[in-house]
Amino acid sequence: MLRLEYFLIISAALFCIGVFGVLSRRHVIQLLLSIELILNAVIINFVAFSAFMHTAKLTGQVFAIFIITVAAAEVGVGLAIIISVYRNLKTAKIEDMKILKW
Repeated sequence: MLRLEYFLIISAALFCIGVFGVLSRRHVIQLLLSIELILNAVIINFVAFSAFMHTAKLTGQVFAIFIITVAAAEVGVGLAIIISVYRNLKTAKIEDMKILKW
């Protein structure tokens, strides 16, 4: 029998890996993937709490679909910006993208 704690441990591990990736990576694509790991950890939490609350409401699943939609839009916009900057600067490293600063 799966318990809520197992889902929370997996979610916490994914969240920690994602935060470590955001703080340590220097490549923009790796940064986007780390943000996706963080969002997946949040989705696991929402669905797990919704499943274990024993209510007829599907609020966790609705929030999960909303997060997946926002994540897809974030990846689309993020990749468009990355491709545009890469075409101009010929690099995808965060340190070399000083053109985005004021």
